[in-house]
Amino acid sequence: MFKQQFKTSNNMKKQLLGFALVLSGFSATAQELDLETCLKMADTANLTIRNARLDMASNEKQIDSYMSARLPKLTFTGDYKYNAIIPGQVVPAAFFGGTPGTYSTVQFGVPINLSNTLQLTQILYNPQVNYGLRALEINSQIIETQHDLAVQEIKQQVAGTYFNLQALSKQHDFVVGNIASMDKLIKNMEAMEREGLIVGTEVDKLRINRLSLVNTRETLKASKEQLENLLKILIGIDPKQPITLASDVLVEKTILVDESTIEYPELKLLEAQKQLNIEERKGTNMAYLPNLAFYAAYNYNYNMKPADDFRTGIESAFLGLQLNWTLFDGLEKHNKQKVNAINAEKITNQQELAKQQLEMVTNNAKKQIEIQTGSLAISKEQLILAERVYKQTEAQFNEGTVSSNDLITADNGLQQAQTNVVAAYVQLRQAELAYLKSIGNIK
Repeated sequence: MFKQQFKTSNNMKKQLLGFALVLSGFSATAQELDLETCLKMADTANLTIRNARLDMASNEKQIDSYMSARLPKLTFTGDYKYNAIIPGQVVPAAFFGGTPGTYSTVQFGVPINLSNTLQLTQILYNPQVNYGLRALEINSQIIETQHDLAVQEIKQQVAGTYFNLQALSKQHDFVVGNIASMDKLIKNMEAMEREGLIVGTEVDKLRINRLSLVNTRETLKASKEQLENLLKILIGIDPKQPITLASDVLVEKTILVDESTIEYPELKLLEAQKQLNIEERKGTNMAYLPNLAFYAAYNYNYNMKPADDFRTGIESAFLGLQLNWTLFDGLEKHNKQKVNAINAEKITNQQELAKQQLEMVTNNAKKQIEIQTGSLAISKEQLILAERVYKQTEAQFNEGTVSSNDLITADNGLQQAQTNVVAAYVQLRQAELAYLKSIGNIK
């Protein structure tokens, strides 16, 4: 696992370098961005994804830091003391040949004492260390799964924004074409008005309709600019950098390329939490066991009494074993185990509920794909019919057999059919994205 995590860190550096090369090539050639390119750029430049990878790198360092607990510790202690009043101790006078039953105060030591201690400590047995290391390893799985969830979420946002931009571009093309047709009609009717063949209000009706189309065009342009700025943020492009999207063939191109890989990151996350709960229970049980450590120390104590010009150094060294064993903790660990058991049951319930919900989301998304596919086919057929009706009504209007109201009605029907096709396209793509995200397979 540690080797794999080290490779992950190196891969992140390679991805960042690759992104820099892609970005420099993008700036130099102003290439068109297709969906695959946008997703790759987001994978290396999106700040949310980069933070998720930094969380993984941080956890690696935490493991390295925790591993150091197994290594020996070397400490140095210096104590430099001047005894303004040398401490004394009461001893029996008989000890110095005095009267039995009496006591004397004797001062021990010198005014200046310099003590230096070097101590080595090595843990020989501590069951909690192994538990902590295993918990960090499981936490690595949790962070990795959270990273996968973040990547899927960002990729869904990128793809959704990309398809919305495609839809806006197509809608904009429709509106521009409608304005061109309307301009042609208005020009012809203005000529008829000058010849006195029609009244001015007939032309005004078309002018009103044209103004509505122009307003729609400007609204679409503003919406497109907003979505482009969002896409730039998602894929890590300078907001001032212009972008061009490759044209996506409406309807004909699906994103459901590989449906064989089904992964539920949410279930992987819960499974890792379950394993962490198990390790926590083991760790609490291990806390009943003693800890054993070896230690060795060397001390050099230098004593001085300037009044007598007395100076002497005293060495000392010792080896030892230290055993720490909590024999009774006030039922703390016992109560922790009860809490652990409750949490284990909660995780089991969450796993069952999440499995049911994810399967429901996946099935609903598949049904939505079928529904939206049918809706898109109907919208396409309606667009064909609306175009036919508009052309026929336009010809009849030019012949003078129908009024401008009929032409405007046909034009509105055409615009609605165009909008329906674009909306159905977006809904189908969103349904496909929802399905792929539900199985953790947006690539």
